Amino acid sequence: MLEFSNFSCGWRCAPVRTSVRGRERRRIARNSGGGCRLKLNLGTLAVVVVLALIFAIQARTVPWTVPRVAGVAIALPAFVLFVLARIQLGRAFSVQAKATTLVTTGLYSRIRNPIYFFGALMIAGVIVFVNKPWLFLIFAVLIPLQVYRVRKEEQVLAEKFGAAYLDYKRQTWF
Repeated sequence: MLEFSNFSCGWRCAPVRTSVRGRERRRIARNSGGGCRLKLNLGTLAVVVVLALIFAIQARTVPWTVPRVAGVAIALPAFVLFVLARIQLGRAFSVQAKATTLVTTGLYSRIRNPIYFFGALMIAGVIVFVNKPWLFLIFAVLIPLQVYRVRKEEQVLAEKFGAAYLDYKRQTWF
């Protein structure tokens, strides 16, 4: 398992000893540079690498039409910002709505839900790239589901952080 540690100069990747237990592990984590940590799931990394390879192979064999260029122009920056938002969220990330930390820095200082926003842009870019407009019907179903999740998360955050979250919500978009 790999771990990203936040330093003032950027991000570095450091190995985490998985054989260490309990108090010793907490001491190592405290003394390893501090900051926000994101454990890199090797399964997720493998999926991303495989998809990137498939994309690279296909991109070489198909003509670069206007929709393909537009799709890449939308999806690639959205993917980079999606990953950045995930890194900035750090340990506050969870699949289910729960409030552990109110993250208000980085992309989160302007957009309350950058993972949802850039994830949607990324999907839209892929749909444009594959030039299958009918896939926007699935996208049209996905957006209300994401809005529902956002509202559920906002309820949990408002209950946990109260006025601090409401102030943050007033100062940010989506």
